[in-house]
Amino acid sequence: MNRRYSWLLLGWLVCFSAQSNLMRIKDLVDIEGVRDNQLIGYGLVVGLPGTGEKGEYTQQTFKTMLKNFGINLPSGLKPKLKNVAVVAAHAKMPPFIKVGQRLDVTVSSIGEAKSLRGGTLLQTFLKGVDGRVYVIAQGSVLVSGLSQQATDGGRGIQEIPTVGRILNGGIVEQTVSSPFSSSDHLTFNLRYSDFSTAKRLADAINAVLGEGMAHAMDATSIKVTAPRDTSKRVRFISTLENIKIYPAVDTSKIIVNARTGTIVVGSEVRLLPAAITHGSLTVTIKQPVDEGADAKNATAVEEAQNRQANPDEDDEVEERVESMFVFDPGTTLNELVKAVNDVGAAPSDVLAILEALKQAGALYGDLVIL
Repeated sequence: MNRRYSWLLLGWLVCFSAQSNLMRIKDLVDIEGVRDNQLIGYGLVVGLPGTGEKGEYTQQTFKTMLKNFGINLPSGLKPKLKNVAVVAAHAKMPPFIKVGQRLDVTVSSIGEAKSLRGGTLLQTFLKGVDGRVYVIAQGSVLVSGLSQQATDGGRGIQEIPTVGRILNGGIVEQTVSSPFSSSDHLTFNLRYSDFSTAKRLADAINAVLGEGMAHAMDATSIKVTAPRDTSKRVRFISTLENIKIYPAVDTSKIIVNARTGTIVVGSEVRLLPAAITHGSLTVTIKQPVDEGADAKNATAVEEAQNRQANPDEDDEVEERVESMFVFDPGTTLNELVKAVNDVGAAPSDVLAILEALKQAGALYGDLVIL
């Protein structure tokens, strides 16, 4: 066997069996109305050690800041701002966070600043999609990236020095209203839509609370009757989210990353009877004609390996019965991939075979190419 190709394929090919496991409801669903909120702002980072910028909008922002403090610069004056940079600040506001609590803020250079290391973000308002200010951010910027100059004149960058974080740099000024306790129902939304899983989840909740308490609305949403009182509702959700169910197995899929050659095969993928010829490789999927079919398979694999190990012994291209693999109908793709791997096929060969099988209607499963 050509081990170079065998190890290449083993390194680039990932096959797994996606079996259903007992999982908690909290790992499968999101509660409608309980979500994060994205915030964004625009500000100035000052105190940079000469790694800032001198862009027009940087000067305009700097002048506007001074004007807010009652300082008016002459109209023709252009200050040198090597230690200043304009940045976009953004943060994620988690649900149920309260006024006065703190959260982390990320800042990213907008202009030509080389690094934000050593800088300090001045007071910046972070707004929501409604235009209202929810967080005020300020503080020292922590940059983990390091820019290095190579001896040959090249430039190497580890991570990104123009992006930094301000730990606990945002203070919540107002909260976002939540519909958590505004109705007599809660809606659980499955993270991966599936009719079977939705039904199983509703049945599991009804088994604990009583029949009719939960209803699967569609493949994603399960509506559950819940108490209005907030404290009771918290205990109610705490009970429900720890109920365990067996989620249904997802649709049969083969995920192919054409750039890396990675293939991920679902456990339910099956092959229908077909004959495949790809280059010097021939594979037949059919019903075995006698009890010695398995022995013929082994002989075919062994002879194919010998031909690859001694290519000079078989220079002529000819049709050989011994070069065909025989599989039962309904064989798994994992078995096909193993057989192809045994003769030292490259990942590109497997990708070509998968695409051809799908086009021929002999592949039972969705082929997803990234």
